[in-house]
Amino acid sequence: MPASAPSSPALPQERIRAKRDGRALSAEAIAELVAGIGDGSLSDAQVGALAMAIFLNGMDEAETVALTSAIRDSGQTLAWELPGPVLDKHSTGGVGDLVSLVLGPWIAACGGHVPMVSGRGLGHTGGTLDKLEAIPGYSVTPETATFRRLVREVGVAIVGQSAALAPADARLYAIRDVTATVESLPLIVSSILGKKLACGLDALVMDVKSGSGAFMPTHEQSVELAEAIARVATRAGTPTTALVTDMSQPLAPCAGNAVEVREAIRLLGGEAGDRRLLTVTRELAAELLIAGGLADSRDAAVARLDKALASGAAAERFARMVAGLGGPPDLLERPGHHLPEAPVTLAVHAERAGIVQRLDTRTLGLAVVELGGGRRTPGAAIDPAVGLTGIAAIGEAVDGERPLALIHATSRADAERAAATLREAMLVGDAAATPPTLIQERLQGETP
Repeated sequence: MPASAPSSPALPQERIRAKRDGRALSAEAIAELVAGIGDGSLSDAQVGALAMAIFLNGMDEAETVALTSAIRDSGQTLAWELPGPVLDKHSTGGVGDLVSLVLGPWIAACGGHVPMVSGRGLGHTGGTLDKLEAIPGYSVTPETATFRRLVREVGVAIVGQSAALAPADARLYAIRDVTATVESLPLIVSSILGKKLACGLDALVMDVKSGSGAFMPTHEQSVELAEAIARVATRAGTPTTALVTDMSQPLAPCAGNAVEVREAIRLLGGEAGDRRLLTVTRELAAELLIAGGLADSRDAAVARLDKALASGAAAERFARMVAGLGGPPDLLERPGHHLPEAPVTLAVHAERAGIVQRLDTRTLGLAVVELGGGRRTPGAAIDPAVGLTGIAAIGEAVDGERPLALIHATSRADAERAAATLREAMLVGDAAATPPTLIQERLQGETP
């Protein structure tokens, strides 16, 4: 255990020096540094130096809890008086991961309240806000009163982060991005959790991805991140469970914005949805029902969830949320009328018949970006209509009739370029192939 930095002198440069020299910072010192990040009294140079000191020397768990709590408290924190528990999930991001679109309404239909603050696509991963903005009229930046009313009356509202929530994180992340200090476990954990815990949650479940489409490069690092998030969030006052789930292939058989909304509508509407997507969503939702006291066992949670899905209650919550945030009230009945469709569709066939052995999921995600479904530069416009559907899964046979995927593009040239990328990203062979286990680890945070 490194020696703790003295509580004085309180000059920020002395506290930065202490962390530079590998010493642990007190909760008070961390709180004052984060306050300086939020109010601008720390210069960009000082924030960058602090981030580099943390990157090089790390933080122990107590420091990470203090950093998370300080980021959470750097702006507005929400408080609720509701008849049910306030619950949420967060994912480290993936391809074809539309869990939030289904899970939020599903939890609401079971008596929970979900004030879900989501983000946009990052790199090869899709963003929940980008998917929702494929719905005409849907506002991801509603007035606070509208947000709170929907959480109270509908049980769910999926929106973007307000500038009032965890403002210190926005500045710290921007500086980390340009100082090569993004890949630091305590900085990652505190950034993820600072925003989520500011929403006044009673419980949180984290979905940490592992595989070729995951944020963390190895399974071991995914487990390390999941464990750290569960422990830190719980010690910061929000009981948290983390699941490590497979991202060695897209979670749903589609990737893109409007196409993923269509898939969510199909699943909520009771159509035979993709098994992988349904399984992961159900497992995450069951964890939340148990944590929120809405079920006393996994079997009871699954039974309650299945009833809410079969009865149409989950779909009804989704429809009310969409309408309440400016979208069409008949989206579920007429998705084809409202959701945009790309003018070009191209079936991509493998160069030989066989069985899909493995996928480079990150490359598939980047193919969607290249089609225009993601951002090459910050703030760039995206095309909600483009993407991939019918993506063949690991272990599935493909031939002249069953393609690797369907490409939805704005031009034939774009579609042909994406087709070449897909053929390189999907290995087809003769051997049987079994997909990895969907739920790979379950980690429960514990208070000391």
